[in-house]
Amino acid sequence: MAREKLLLIPGPSPVIPRILDALAKPTVSHVGPDMVHDLKEACENLKRIVFCDNGQPFIVAGAGTLAMEMALLNTAGPGDRVLVLSQGYFGDRMAQICKSFGFEHDVLASEWGRAVTPRELDARLKTKSYNIVACTHVDTSTGACAPVEEYSQVLERTGALFIVDGVCATGGIPERMDAWGIDIVLTAAQKCLGAPPGLAVLVLSERAMEKRRSLASVPAYYADLLRWLPIMQDPARYFSTPCVNEVRAFAEATRVVLDEGLDERFERHDLYAEAIRAGLAALGFAFYTDPRFMAPTLSVVLYPEGVDDKAFRAGLSENGVVVAGGLAATAGAVFRMGHMGNLTSTDVRFAVDAVERTLAGLGRKIEPASGRKAVDGILKA
Repeated sequence: MAREKLLLIPGPSPVIPRILDALAKPTVSHVGPDMVHDLKEACENLKRIVFCDNGQPFIVAGAGTLAMEMALLNTAGPGDRVLVLSQGYFGDRMAQICKSFGFEHDVLASEWGRAVTPRELDARLKTKSYNIVACTHVDTSTGACAPVEEYSQVLERTGALFIVDGVCATGGIPERMDAWGIDIVLTAAQKCLGAPPGLAVLVLSERAMEKRRSLASVPAYYADLLRWLPIMQDPARYFSTPCVNEVRAFAEATRVVLDEGLDERFERHDLYAEAIRAGLAALGFAFYTDPRFMAPTLSVVLYPEGVDDKAFRAGLSENGVVVAGGLAATAGAVFRMGHMGNLTSTDVRFAVDAVERTLAGLGRKIEPASGRKAVDGILKA
């Protein structure tokens, strides 16, 4: 049997035994009491995770891209204008979805490695009005974290619906729907929430649900949230068969999040990001993302001169850690390391030690244990 490796790509994140055990339970009826209990609890827990008292969660078989599509399809009506704030590959995907369905939209893009600033957003809103503004909280292509709370303050005076793509953020970075006036948080199961992939996840504010109800129709069937609403309110009802085991594992993942405590979880993500970056910097790496916008959930890491991307990632895999390559213009110049979900301090130390062994195997001269010392200086335990 192949040795299990530590998966530190920008998602899926490692799935801990407690959640795997839930996934491995026997498949039950999709309208039976076990499934009803777990789906109801997952929905309630999800509201707590995004700090939303009266929102409506949706948990549907699919990927984060489906959640993006559902958010737009169920809010953009005839004559509505959408502004997409993009800081990378996945912000651009939101714009591609708008184009695919013929929604009138504009893109306000930052250069890769940073995010649109609140001042830039404010300036755009003074030139044109929009019914919907959508942003990616953390773009996994660039590692840039958008200032979502500050965006919400700018948007407060406009009346625009605010959609936040939290795929690489929800459960690892605060997203306070009620306090910040966010109308939709969309995400997926497999990143900061630490569940297996397979679920598209959304929470809609009351205002967003009212917008959907105001639309005579949407260009979708499976992705029409009003078809899923009765099931979310009463999982004993049927619309389309859900992925039962994944939903039950996701319910367990939300329990893990809340058992840890949200503040503690957010602080841990900050701490581990700092520790990993300190260790990598000590080993001669630099970072692609503007320091003002670096996300706590992943790092986009620039190679030192002379280190080949494919050779490094292959060697790192041999040493027990899997990371991802760069996307688009960054391909070959960076690797992307996720540090989100249910990682432990042992995982952090193991990852940095593996990077050091890999560099040594490629012939780089490194002070022994320099990465580990930097990590220990942050973790202090």
